[in-house]
Amino acid sequence: MSLFQMSVEVERKFLCSADTLKTLEEMGVSAGQRQFHDQYFDTPKFDLTLRDLWLRKRKGCWELKCPTATSNGTTELSGAQSHAAALCTRYKEITDLTEIHLRVKEVIKDSCEVRETETSSSEGEESWLSNMNLVCFAEFTTVRRSFTLEEDGVQIDLDQADFGYHVGEIEVLIPEGGDVMSALEKIRKTAQKLGLTGDQKVEGKMNVYLKRNHPEHYATLLSAHVL
Repeated sequence: MSLFQMSVEVERKFLCSADTLKTLEEMGVSAGQRQFHDQYFDTPKFDLTLRDLWLRKRKGCWELKCPTATSNGTTELSGAQSHAAALCTRYKEITDLTEIHLRVKEVIKDSCEVRETETSSSEGEESWLSNMNLVCFAEFTTVRRSFTLEEDGVQIDLDQADFGYHVGEIEVLIPEGGDVMSALEKIRKTAQKLGLTGDQKVEGKMNVYLKRNHPEHYATLLSAHVL
C-alpha cells in the first residue's frame, strides 16, 4: 500500500480558437508560460502503454500516469453527465521513484525477464531502464501557457508541441478517491463558459505524435482500445 497521497487529474482536451483564447484571457488569471521536454518509455512490446500506463521523464523528474477506475465516483450519472465524463480523462500520477520502479516491475515481470541486479546510486537511471528493457519511444518539447480560475480550482493549459500540434486542456486536480462528479461538473461549466460546443473527444499530444511518427504503435493501442 502506498504511503504517498496521489492526486488524480481529471481533464478535458479542446481545440483553442481565437475566440476561445479571447474569452479565456478575459475570464482567467494568467499563470505565465513555460517550456518542458518530455521523454516517454516502454518495452519494445508496448507492455506499459497497452495497459494505459505512461512512464515519462519531464525536467529531470520521473512520473507514471495510471488510469483510475472509470466507475469511481461516477456510478449514478445522468445522460448529460455520462456524456461529459466521456469527453474527459482521469489519471493518477505517481512521482515517487521507488514506487514507480515497483509498479513498472510488477507490470513487465510476466512478459519479459527483469534482470535481478542491484542498482547502485552511481549507476542510477540507465541501469534500471536497461534492466527492465525500457526504451524511449517518444520525445518532444512543449510550450505551455497556463491560466487559473481560482474560484473553481480549475487550470487551463494551452500547449504548443514542437511537432506542430496545438491543444488546450481544462484540468481539475482531486485527491485519489475524491469527488469525481464535482470535478466533471467544474470542467463542464468551464467548457460552457469558453463556448466549447464539440461533442467529440479531442486528441491529446501523444495520440497525434504516435499517429505521425509511430503508426504501428498507434494502431496497436487503437485496436486494444487504449486510444
